[in-house]
Amino acid sequence: MTPREYLPHPYQVLIGDHEAELARGGVWAAMGTGKTVSTLTTLDGLQFAGELDGPFLVLAPKLVAEKTWPKEAAKWRHLCHMEIQPILGDLGARQRALRNTNAAGFTVNYEQLPWLVETLGDAWPFRFVVADEATRLKSFRLGGGGGRRAKAIAKIAHRKIDRWVNLTGTPSPNGLQDLWGQTWFLDAGERLGRTFGAFEQRWFRQGYNGYGLEPLPFAQEQIEDAVRDLHLTIGPEWLGVDKPVENIIRVELPPKARALYRDMEREMFMALGGHEIEAFSAAARTIKCLQLANGAAYIDDAGNWQEVHDAKLRALESVVEEAGGAPVLVAYHFKSDLARLQRAFPHALNVGTSEGLDRALKGEGRVWLGHPESMGHGVDGLQEHCNTLAIFGHWWALESYQQIVERIGPTRQKQAGKNRPVFVHHIVAADTVDELVVARREGKRSVQDLLLEAMKGSRYDNLC
Repeated sequence: MTPREYLPHPYQVLIGDHEAELARGGVWAAMGTGKTVSTLTTLDGLQFAGELDGPFLVLAPKLVAEKTWPKEAAKWRHLCHMEIQPILGDLGARQRALRNTNAAGFTVNYEQLPWLVETLGDAWPFRFVVADEATRLKSFRLGGGGGRRAKAIAKIAHRKIDRWVNLTGTPSPNGLQDLWGQTWFLDAGERLGRTFGAFEQRWFRQGYNGYGLEPLPFAQEQIEDAVRDLHLTIGPEWLGVDKPVENIIRVELPPKARALYRDMEREMFMALGGHEIEAFSAAARTIKCLQLANGAAYIDDAGNWQEVHDAKLRALESVVEEAGGAPVLVAYHFKSDLARLQRAFPHALNVGTSEGLDRALKGEGRVWLGHPESMGHGVDGLQEHCNTLAIFGHWWALESYQQIVERIGPTRQKQAGKNRPVFVHHIVAADTVDELVVARREGKRSVQDLLLEAMKGSRYDNLC
């Protein structure tokens, strides 16, 4: 991939300034707004200026730590010199990663935090920590309780770490009580109370029949005022609401899935689980390649299929989590996609059914599954509760794609009186026909040209 020139949006400049000026602060901006490249630019500038001595550390969900941060640095010309080393894998792989003295920064998934803190001990080298999807820290409680991972990093958060940035698009997905744990890593309880108990007593009361916590009438305003100086919020006024904010999430096919994909593309044939699968035309080969990109392949003419990988499902989990409880409309194409999505998200609503649509129109559910062909003009009202779309399965038809976007699109949002941006996340299998379909939808290439390129059989001859 040829590195691109970085031309930051005005709000990305604000993100960089905020992170550089505050030793400890947070950025509240949705997925797809460029938080990662903005933060890497800040880190690169601090290292270049000598204000950051040694490597930085990024805490993130596993997929984000493994793929997103290293690839983001490689994507941009001004950052491609930065080596980002994930600390992942088995014990040996993690130990080898820590010995990489050329890395400008390291990434680690939250699950490995207890091991990392214990392993490094007093030799902890990371003076700047970035907590991506910082809501993973919301469960922290001082003096007991809370999550094991947050508790591990809390031991050194204010003793061995000089700078800290929280990144999230949804700081309080379950209510204001989610803010205390995250904010503690920024100010050690100075603004919201030294302990969660103090925070609770000041701004909450027991809910109905003693169930849960309920904020007092003045809590929202006072809590926001208390933490405002720590955080930069990128809202609709910066993003614009006249067209969707589009985000490409590229996922890598695992080696076995890549081998099957190459066999199908080059030979129009592959063997899967004892089944011999053959494509008898270029069009059939394209369809089978799209199925493989999504994670499954049909093994006979009766509609039976077999799963090949879950890379897209894992990426979708991050999108759903980033939405913080707000519904995500997911566009699928094949029946195998629907079955796998329903298995991965057992409580998902199929808005292609009357029952699923009725529940979605009431705002129920976190994941809504829809086929673009069934999401035409008759489906209205989803925009009342949803402004995020994830394209899981890609297809050539531009009109059906436009239809599902418009179900929650900017026009619909305005009709519903919602002054908020619409996010469209394209989950794309890297170096597959997925990328050609997206290029077609963007109007860059003709269908004929793309089909010819996709079916040459030599697209990946230069890959190992």
